[in-house]
Amino acid sequence: MPFDITSIGSIVTAIGALGTSSFGLVDATKVFGGGVSLCGLSDIEKALKPLFGPNADPKDLSTPAAYGAVLENLKANWINGVALEEQKANAKVLVKLSLNANTAAMLAKVTGVSPDVLTELAVALNLGAVLTKEETDVLNKFETSLNLILDRAFQRADQRYRNSAKFLSGVFSVVLAVVGGAIFSSGSLDLGPLQGADMAYFNSGNFWLAVVAGLLATPLAPMVKDITSALQAGSAVAQKIAAK
Repeated sequence: MPFDITSIGSIVTAIGALGTSSFGLVDATKVFGGGVSLCGLSDIEKALKPLFGPNADPKDLSTPAAYGAVLENLKANWINGVALEEQKANAKVLVKLSLNANTAAMLAKVTGVSPDVLTELAVALNLGAVLTKEETDVLNKFETSLNLILDRAFQRADQRYRNSAKFLSGVFSVVLAVVGGAIFSSGSLDLGPLQGADMAYFNSGNFWLAVVAGLLATPLAPMVKDITSALQAGSAVAQKIAAK
């Protein structure tokens, strides 16, 4: 059957709808303990571990600044999709809460500041004392280093999450497209065992068209509205030209 620009627009819309459906299925995995949202969380934990020391217990919920409590807080924010900048700010506050005379040397090693001055700074902050110029400079350097560590961790985590979500969405898209093509080819929702004539579908060009449609659905879904509008406008122009 020959294709005109209107039918192409319908195909684009259908592929976009397939992409939207697959993204919906990806989002639905969150009900299973977080699902795809857990992807990337390991990057954050990996960055936090040195800041709390090798003996940090992920089950320690004794205080809001305890390693386990910090992880649970950040995990909740991550799964719920809190804005990335807000998550980094929360992580920074929680790490700074753990700063005291006992943890200063360890934090100084990770952030590259003077351990002695950072210890003095921790004591001063806990006592509410006025900071010296040297302590203020170290605090600024400590916060800058902490920002860099957390920013790198969250950016990597976000990239891993996005890539994982896109990959899973692509898998869903291909499966939905192939199953839809099989149903269309068989003319029935009850496919039963795919034998004989039904297997011809998997050896036909329609099967590969379904695979291609599924692969296109993931990147095309966010753009489908703009593409469809452009094709409709092009169709209108073509019709006007043909009418002359």
